[in-house]
Amino acid sequence: MQLLLGFLLAILIAFLAYHARSLNKSGAIAAAFTGTIIFGIGGWQWAILLLTFFITSSVLSRAFKKRKQGLEEKFSKGHERDAGQVFGNGGLATLFAALHFFYPESILPWVGFAAALAAVNADTWATELGVLNPQPPRMITDLTKVVEKGASGGISLVGTLASLAGAGVIGFLAVILFPMDNLQVTSYGLRITNYGLLITFAGFAGSLFDSFLGATVQAMYYCPKDKKETEKHPLHTCGTQTIHIRGWKWLDNDRVNFSCSAFGVIMAIAFIML
Repeated sequence: MQLLLGFLLAILIAFLAYHARSLNKSGAIAAAFTGTIIFGIGGWQWAILLLTFFITSSVLSRAFKKRKQGLEEKFSKGHERDAGQVFGNGGLATLFAALHFFYPESILPWVGFAAALAAVNADTWATELGVLNPQPPRMITDLTKVVEKGASGGISLVGTLASLAGAGVIGFLAVILFPMDNLQVTSYGLRITNYGLLITFAGFAGSLFDSFLGATVQAMYYCPKDKKETEKHPLHTCGTQTIHIRGWKWLDNDRVNFSCSAFGVIMAIAFIML
């Protein structure tokens, strides 16, 4: 019955998000799939955590449009998320929700789920709110190098604080909604409140790792017409074919987002298991 209710809720949310133009068709199908597993297997606590990420990221992607004018040409995709973006941001969280079915007494699926969402939420908040920084961002691998707003690997004070806040929201909710009793939690040597700090730190670290990948090995391209560096390929916003200039061609933004969540999970679980 819970799985059926999860399926119906996931379909409803995907339908509403599609009509709100937060998801395209492939994104809506992917969201229905991931939502069914997370809502149907995990339950309402898991659903709230996922919806917090999805709703805040959707709202922020539409906010401050004037500040974001001219930045769309840098990003590989717009605010309508497709299946690649859904699985890139939520694929690992979905896996941990599925693991909860097999290991319902373990806290690790919940911690992994929360850490994965904290990382992508931190990254999204940093990207969407970083445009409010009054000064241009600096490259994470070389803080003396000033880059354009929206450049992959660029970080700023406002973006960094937004990243920490985005991770903190998920960390706070993960404590409030913790679906375990005190005995199960303390058996791992941590109080419930400490998991909030752990998940926040892991999510923030995942966001920084995302920026590091963007500055080093993420695939980047160049538009010879607009003379702009961009993530878009094969065509830029202007319709000109883009040229690969650096990074691994297979490492697009969706895979970087997945790596961001994976790094957050590794940080959180490694700390628990040490």
